[in-house]
Amino acid sequence: MRTFQTAPLQLKFAADETANGEFSGFAATYGGEPDSYGDIIAPGAFAASLTQHEQKSTRPALLWQHDQTQPVGIWTGFEDTAQGLLAHGRLTLDVPQAKAAHSLMKDGALALSIGYSVSAGGAELKNGARLLKTITLHEVSLVALPANTNARITSVKSAFDPENPNPRTFEKAARDALGLSASQAKRLMSGGWSRLAREESDPDPEELAAIAAKLQRITEALKG
Repeated sequence: MRTFQTAPLQLKFAADETANGEFSGFAATYGGEPDSYGDIIAPGAFAASLTQHEQKSTRPALLWQHDQTQPVGIWTGFEDTAQGLLAHGRLTLDVPQAKAAHSLMKDGALALSIGYSVSAGGAELKNGARLLKTITLHEVSLVALPANTNARITSVKSAFDPENPNPRTFEKAARDALGLSASQAKRLMSGGWSRLAREESDPDPEELAAIAAKLQRITEALKG
């Protein structure tokens, strides 16, 4: 049976945004308190699965919200560290959902969550929790609302200085995620949806409906 777990996450973007959506973060951490399912991951639990992927020239999928029909990039490598499983990935920014995810990640709205299975003998009960000793890793997803309340992005590094963010960066994110023009993005950022719809000089009902639908999808994703 395939299950999911979301881990505390520290995510950093490459300093050069021309790195095409490259990022890193902990897909899972070892030890600590049991998650919402009562599970704890033991150090080295992913070792056999990572070796198997390497031998077969395969890799876990990079998905949006654990949806197998929505790949948003590739995982370029994994490091089994003392803290947990550190994942390195690259978003495929030609994919609309990946581009939207890129903007959401920089805004602190996303975390990572693993999709995995545990074979017979791969876990044991210990102090009332299930200790996962051998995990088969199928995919690592970008998610909006993690089950673990500690699963959050704690740092982001991109082409702009996070201590002194440039409003143009956020306008660009809105343009990329929603397909807005520069002027539309400015109106959305300054006055919200009502101003964007109200001040269109020649409003196209179909275009406004398409933008509203994209906003609705993002809102639903953030609600889980």
